[in-house]
This record gives sequence, C-alpha cells and structure tokens, in this order.
Amino acid sequence: MSASPLLRFGLQATIAGLVAGLLILWAMSGNDETISADQPPLSLTRQPWQTSFNQAVKQAGPGVVNIYSSKTIKRRLHPLLDNPLFQQFFGGPQVPRERIQSSLGSGVLVSADGYVLTNNHVIAGADEIKVALNDGRSAQAQLIGSDPGTDLALLEIDLPDLTSLKFGQSDQLLVGDVVLAIGNPFGVGQTVTMGIVSATGRQHLGINTFEDFIQTDAAINPGNSGGALVNPAGELVGINTAIYSQSGGSQGIGFAVPAALAQRILDQLVNNGRVVRGWLGLELQNIDRDLATSFGLKSLQGVIVAGVYRNTPAHQLGLRPGDIITAIDGIKLNDANQALNTISGLVPEQTVAVTFLRRGKQLEIELAVIERPKEQSARRR
Repeated sequence: MSASPLLRFGLQATIAGLVAGLLILWAMSGNDETISADQPPLSLTRQPWQTSFNQAVKQAGPGVVNIYSSKTIKRRLHPLLDNPLFQQFFGGPQVPRERIQSSLGSGVLVSADGYVLTNNHVIAGADEIKVALNDGRSAQAQLIGSDPGTDLALLEIDLPDLTSLKFGQSDQLLVGDVVLAIGNPFGVGQTVTMGIVSATGRQHLGINTFEDFIQTDAAINPGNSGGALVNPAGELVGINTAIYSQSGGSQGIGFAVPAALAQRILDQLVNNGRVVRGWLGLELQNIDRDLATSFGLKSLQGVIVAGVYRNTPAHQLGLRPGDIITAIDGIKLNDANQALNTISGLVPEQTVAVTFLRRGKQLEIELAVIERPKEQSARRR
C-alpha cells in the first residue's frame, strides 16, 4: 500500500510536466506567428540595399572628351633693348622669344556628326585644339564659333562611330536632385563625381554677361571646364563652367550652364557661326530703395538707364541717363538682368515700344533693334 501514493505522485508530476511543456510550446508558436506577421524573417541570402549610377556613367561617359589646346606666346622685350646704344652690346636687334602655352579642359559630344560643346575659356586664342575620346582615339578640332557672353564654344572633329550625349530637360531640375559631373580634372583622366543641385537660376556672379547657372556641390576642379553635368538617366543637363574657390580646388560650389541655354547657343553657332542678340544701346541698373526715394518712385519696378551708347537707337531717339524703363513691348521689367535677357532675345531690325518715366511723366517711344556688338566696340556717352 505504501507504493500507491508514491506512484500517484510520480504520475501527477509527469502529467504536470507534459502540460507545462505543451503550454510553453504553444506560447512560443504564438510568438513566432506574431513576429512573422509584423516583421519578415531575415534571410542570409538577401542582398543589402544598393544604389549605383553605373548605367548613367556607361551611357554618358563615351560622350565626354578631353580637350588640349595650345597657343604661341611672344615675350615682349624690354624697351631699352630697342635702343641702338644697347644693341651694340647685345649684338643688334633682339628677336622676341616665343613659348607655347597649353590649356586643359573637357568637352561634350552633342552630335554623331562630331560637334563638341565646351567652354570658350578652354580654347580662347588657341592656335591648335586637340580632342581625345574616352576610347583612346584623338583628332584635331576645328572651331565653328564661340560665345563669350555665355562662355560656350563649338568645335567639330572628323571621326567615325561617335557617341553623343542626349540633352535632358534642365528646366525641370529641382534643388536636391542628384547630378553627376564628368570631366578630366587636373589631367588625371575621365573622372565622375556626384552631388546634388544646390540651386538653380544663379545670377549676378560676375562670371559671364548672361548668367543662369545651375549650382552643384559635385566636385568640379581645373580641367572639368566644358565637361558634362548629367542626371541619373545619363542625360546632359549642364556644361560645367566655373567654381567658387579660395584654394583653386573644389569647395562644393560649382556652376554649370543649363543644357537648355547651351542648346540654344549650339543651334545659333551651327547656323550662323556666331550668336545673334538684340541691342538697343543701353546700360541698365537695378532700382534700390535709395534710388527710388531720390527719384520719387513709389515702387522698385523698372530699371534705371545708367548709360547710353553713342550712335545707337537709344541715343538717336533721345533716351537719357536717369530715365526709368518700365516695359519693353508690354513686358514689365523688374531688374536689370531680366531686361538684359529680354532685349538680347529681340530680333535685329524689329521695332519695339519702350515705356519709360522721365521726371515722373510716363513716355513711350519706338526703337529699332540692332545686333549686339562686342563690348569693346561700343563707347558710352
């Protein structure tokens, strides 16, 4: 009889252990279901998240070229060496010494016919221009035309099987969009850097006469000038032109000419060999609050005539410094840069109505547009 209580106790303990084990297994099974519902199970074979612009570089890279230009510089001799007395000691008249000055930059193939866009400052004054492709080929380039106002130039090379870049929609770029700069910095070879669009429509920088820059923090260094700024699809959205730097190297502030503007310049250089812009013969200035007060103006709308060039339509029809131009052909003017772009977009020989204020009185005259000359060829009065 003494064995029966012990046996019962053993059976009870065994049953309790089985029940507890089943309860634990059930609880663990329920937790697994909860985890699988809220969080997917980790997989040892899953690839980590990656972003690569390799395809954009593959598409755009072949269309970005290196440009090597050179020109002969004659060193002027000291004026004393032209003196016959000194020539007795130096063996007669001295021949000016010559040296070769080289320049390095980048360019963009914009057509399979061999047209290459670059910066004007890369090839300005060059006696010889050589274009080297990313596939190892090279060719002498011919200058088709240049536009110092936007610092753009168009070259042409004669090589088969060229890969050109497709123009993107630079006017749709937004601040924060990713961009890639492709060029040949410091002559090390084709290099790609990445950044974002830091700003659009940058003006009043004093770099070019006509400014509408894309600003980017993609590294741009000497040798990148004339290279491509592309979007993640490998499309051309800008021509890298300048940097703001106190050291000479990239400090995260670079500027590119928008592709839309570059394409308009390209079309004119192909068709005319030069860029034709309208001109009235005016030098214009923004109206600030001090000027508005001194002229008795109620608003800052309009631009003030700071100077009038001789023998121009504005001079001939009597516009004067101090006149305030408020509109051209009904287009209201808000600042000098807008006025410059409005006038330069006019077609030579067309007639436009200029609305202006003189001593508080509103007047209007009609001016014939002429072609904008080089800045050196005109004189202000």
